[in-house]
Amino acid sequence: MKKFSHEWIEKNPWLLIALVVLVVSVGGLVEIVPLFFQKSTTEPIAGLKPYSALRLAGRDVYVREGCYNCHSQMIRPFRAETERYGHYSVASEFIYDHPFQWGSKRTGPDLARVGGRYSDEWHRTHLNNPRDVVPESNMPAYPWLATTKIDPNSVVPKMQALRKLGHPYTDEEIAGAAKEVEGKTEQDALVAYLQGMGILIKAKR
Repeated sequence: MKKFSHEWIEKNPWLLIALVVLVVSVGGLVEIVPLFFQKSTTEPIAGLKPYSALRLAGRDVYVREGCYNCHSQMIRPFRAETERYGHYSVASEFIYDHPFQWGSKRTGPDLARVGGRYSDEWHRTHLNNPRDVVPESNMPAYPWLATTKIDPNSVVPKMQALRKLGHPYTDEEIAGAAKEVEGKTEQDALVAYLQGMGILIKAKR
């Protein structure tokens, strides 16, 4: 019988792969499973509500246009970040995000606390042509958002699906969703989404 040694494991690739998968799986479970039982990661921050119909439509525009490729929504607990962007991000802020938009790529600034920082008109100008408000910006313009209307019939199924995932939408909120977004543009929705971002913790500071 061969002596069991580290060298023997390394010379048996399939055994090595099996052991690596086992170790990573156990380690992952030990790290991840406890998070499901911590209230700070499974319960929303005080005052947090699911996205309204308009903000939900705006979030879909944000994802569709790939804004997450250049903007993160996660402020790390480092002084350099909190001084620039505000209070660090906490898990309970993102309970109603499917999927999360945390990210780590910052071609543009982090947007986790952008809500209320600028006026609606500033955001509209910025989306139409970023260089009108930030001359050195390399962000592309999104002028078509100002003329593209939201389809009212597309919002209700999304809210119904999210309710099945645990979002506490009421029957009244879902029934009134189409009317809330009727006549609104994608720019209206995106601005509404941005203006609600990170405002609960900001308000407590």
